[in-house]
Amino acid sequence: MIGLHSVAEVVPFAAATAGYALVPDLDHPGARASRLLGPLTRIVSTAVRAFSGVLYNATKGPRDEEGTGKHRHATHTLAAAIALGMLAATAGDRGKWAVLAVAVAGFVLAADVLGDWLLVAVLGAAAWSVSGTALPGTTAADAVQAGLSEIGGWIGLSVALGMFVHCLGDSLTRSGCPWLWPLPIRGETWFEIRLPRLLRFRTGGWVEHLLIAPLLLAAGVVLLPGGLGIVEHLFTATSVWLAER
Repeated sequence: MIGLHSVAEVVPFAAATAGYALVPDLDHPGARASRLLGPLTRIVSTAVRAFSGVLYNATKGPRDEEGTGKHRHATHTLAAAIALGMLAATAGDRGKWAVLAVAVAGFVLAADVLGDWLLVAVLGAAAWSVSGTALPGTTAADAVQAGLSEIGGWIGLSVALGMFVHCLGDSLTRSGCPWLWPLPIRGETWFEIRLPRLLRFRTGGWVEHLLIAPLLLAAGVVLLPGGLGIVEHLFTATSVWLAER
């Protein structure tokens, strides 16, 4: 999996991915990402909303809604995820500081939602990874450089994956998400992909907090290196315990 073989490598990847999952909501002035850095991110949000509105009006199909197209449009597409992912991937060619800037942006976004403990976990994982892979005779600077090179190898995928996961999550809600833009579907180039009516839930409702969030957390644990083995071990141990009752 893209060269990630240990928890020390997966933690920064997962943190950056979680952070960039917030980026699509830069098209909403009230989103956490839009308020993160005060006036700076508000300016970015305003620009994103303006661009999204222009793109929507320029590309909407004959059956698309007569809306502004400023929220859940341009940034909520697979095309945007791929484009920003490729842009982030080029950071690896720009040098270590560009890679570090892209990664830190993701970490800060994630920490704003999940808490400062995440930054501690990322720094700890990074130190563990660097200390475990440093060759004898290399300096700390060499080890950090090697670590940044590793990050440069996956940062583009992290950005794209985070944004696309956000789109998939929005597809579970009542409003849906037009992530297949510009593919025309039923006369709409901004066709909202969504679940059947009875399976949709409201954003911020009890379904999201009590069902979707725990399922995503469980999936994250399983995807960690050795996570599936741990789950299987717990399942086996529980089965044995129940059989002995």
